[in-house]
Amino acid sequence: MNRKKRIGLALLFSILLIVVGCGSQEDAQPKSDKLTVVTTFYPMYDFTKNVAGDNADVTLLLEAGTDTHGYEPSAKEVAAISEADVFIYNSEEMEVWVSSVLESIDTENTVVVNASEGISLLESTEEHSEHEAAGDDHEVDPHIWLDPILAKEEVNNIKAGLIAADQENEETYETNATAYTEKLETLNQEFETAFKGATKRTFVTQHAAFAYLANRYDLEQVSIAGISTEENLAQLN
Repeated sequence: MNRKKRIGLALLFSILLIVVGCGSQEDAQPKSDKLTVVTTFYPMYDFTKNVAGDNADVTLLLEAGTDTHGYEPSAKEVAAISEADVFIYNSEEMEVWVSSVLESIDTENTVVVNASEGISLLESTEEHSEHEAAGDDHEVDPHIWLDPILAKEEVNNIKAGLIAADQENEETYETNATAYTEKLETLNQEFETAFKGATKRTFVTQHAAFAYLANRYDLEQVSIAGISTEENLAQLN
């Protein structure tokens, strides 16, 4: 083999290495055509997953067991929100940190969905211990999703946000949202049937989170959250 052929083969081999190397790098980090959606806590995540189906990569900020009321996102999580196609939260009364995060988000690139938009919120009846900061109190009750009818409104707000970010899959989002809200309506009817003839309509809960449920079905919740043992005894007396 003469010198020119050896040089030619060497160059060809080098080019192949470059092509294969670049190709392998692209294969290792494929670019997804799906929407990237960041949700705050589980109800928002579940609603979004059911509406988006396979058309979005949906992530959850708060792990199970995390105190939603006292949570603060890390710098990494704020960056993930800023880079997402869609950011979905329940309300600024629930996720009290959202307002400051929204200041750093480019809304031309990220669709921001307040799932409680258009919903009238109830005044909070939750009691807090003397050790809790006054700034932690909620002027209104943010636990909207526990009322199946209001949960349907939240699902539709989420659907609208997904469509705004991805009009190509509008029909899928409409279909999925309809299917999910039908399940919520079935749950509503089951509650109505269960409570229809109930003579005792008071229930006790650790956390005063069920005002919307109680309001919907004419129930009364009694919460023990944030009340000391001495206060409980005083109330009983």
